[in-house]
Amino acid sequence: MVAVIFVVQQAKPPSGPDLEKFATIATTSAVVIVGTALAIQVRRETQRNPWAIHVSYIIAGTFTLPVGLLVLLMLGPALQGVLGPRPDTHRWVFNTACTTLAGLACRAAAGWDVPQWDAASLIISGAVLLVVRAILVAIGLRLRSPLGGADEVLGDPIDVVLGIVAVSIGAMMAISAKDVALYALLAGPPMALLERAGQIPQWRRSAQRDAKTGLANALHWDRMARDELVRARTRKLPTALLLLDLDHFKRVNDEVGHLAGDAVLAAVAVMLRASVRRADLVGRFGGEEFVVLLPDASPEVATSVAQRVRISVASLRVPATASDGRACELSGLTVSIGVATSERYGYDLATLLVASDSALLAAKGAGRNLVTMA
Repeated sequence: MVAVIFVVQQAKPPSGPDLEKFATIATTSAVVIVGTALAIQVRRETQRNPWAIHVSYIIAGTFTLPVGLLVLLMLGPALQGVLGPRPDTHRWVFNTACTTLAGLACRAAAGWDVPQWDAASLIISGAVLLVVRAILVAIGLRLRSPLGGADEVLGDPIDVVLGIVAVSIGAMMAISAKDVALYALLAGPPMALLERAGQIPQWRRSAQRDAKTGLANALHWDRMARDELVRARTRKLPTALLLLDLDHFKRVNDEVGHLAGDAVLAAVAVMLRASVRRADLVGRFGGEEFVVLLPDASPEVATSVAQRVRISVASLRVPATASDGRACELSGLTVSIGVATSERYGYDLATLLVASDSALLAAKGAGRNLVTMA
């Protein structure tokens, strides 16, 4: 906000043609944002931050508008606050601030007073906008979830493609509006299509991730595990599979409540991701069961990882809310783990799962809170 006020105070009064370009770019962008927001409400889809659209019109404004009008254009993200359900206020303010600061950095790269109209300037300015915004958002996400995985902080790789397309559309809008402002309206349909394409990462995450833990769901984990086992067989690398089951988990749900049970599942998921290597595949297998595929892991390494996970679960202290609304802390959790390796059972996923499940049942039968090798 301080940066916006400072820039507006220092800006020169806009001319008539500048106001016409501003009106055209702002109207085109507003129609797309409002139209897509209404479509999302009608379809009862999840509202998302239309950041790609913001990138498009900020790039267009960077090369066609004076700084004062560009700053006003960058207040576009505030439209989210009046279009249906809004996210938490602090998140909304943070996203708006990230986009605004990235937009100012973009203008500085292009030329603060008079932007340079050439291909290099367009490319550099677009890269600055995307990189600065990505860094600011990543810092915010890391502060919110210190133990979150890299995918949660850095986003989906397709976001990079969406950003490049958004910059390209913004550049075309700027070139169109340079001589005849109304030509900027032609960017409306591509921007609407871009907004719909921006839903792809969210749809993919919804289809691949378990809602309660953020881990790969059983179907997605199965696909990844099969691919990894094919690579391991080709390279003749040892591979291990861990099947984990929380002991007496039903007691948590029955005695404390299902919300507390969900908190335990989420805590175990975070612990698992922190306890294994980046290349290891962690998934929720169903209920209170988790599964981990360890590529390039000998039986000794697999046993060591399983024991580390078992000890980590035993040391967990999970803050939760009981069914009666009181705050509580859950501790004394234990887990039983069955381990199967490719050295003994080969690289067929079904065979490894059956073997690890048999070992898991043996661990349960032997008193629980144990690691058993198949």
